[in-house]
Amino acid sequence: MTVHTRIEGIAAPLPIANLDTDQIMPKQFLRRIDKAGLAEGLLYDMRFGSDGTPRPEFVLNRPEYAAARILVSGPNFGCGSSREHAVWGLRQYGIQAVIAPSFGEIFYSNAMNNSLMLVALAEADVEAILADVSAPENSLVAIDIASMTVRSKSLTAPFSLSERHRRMFLEGLDIIGATLAMQDQIHAFAAKHWRQRPWLKDIASMTKNRLA
Repeated sequence: MTVHTRIEGIAAPLPIANLDTDQIMPKQFLRRIDKAGLAEGLLYDMRFGSDGTPRPEFVLNRPEYAAARILVSGPNFGCGSSREHAVWGLRQYGIQAVIAPSFGEIFYSNAMNNSLMLVALAEADVEAILADVSAPENSLVAIDIASMTVRSKSLTAPFSLSERHRRMFLEGLDIIGATLAMQDQIHAFAAKHWRQRPWLKDIASMTKNRLA
């Protein structure tokens, strides 16, 4: 997992409420046996017409937003099914963060565990950022994870993260790494547990051996 203390770059406006994971990553891209190639599927039906040609009016197809690293969207981003492919596709495409008033609960966990920063702000603040980045000359946005602030052309706003998620980004930890960082506490808890309940230790294997 990449260490992030600051995410800064072009932000693309995507003012759509309830943008669900089926739209973010359509079902035909779920048949692959690994994560490769999911950038192609990202927002496919919005990016491409029925004949497979790019829709020039769609924001990510516009040259001024082609290098976008941040999306600014409407409330309930990532609702719907729990498909983690939506997060993988966003990351493969180069999106490092999404700013919105709210997020689908399962999507939020998938995103934060896969190094996709999600920033929830008040709807009025998101509207102000959308107004800024809708003008390409004002499209630069900075997300400072250390200080938990977002800055656009006309707005600086604080956001919140759980300490666990903030630490994962600042230290470059995935969910396994975050768990391994607590090995000492885990071992101490296990040792105390077995001291207090020795009759439970290895009970499954002992019962199997006795029955055999």
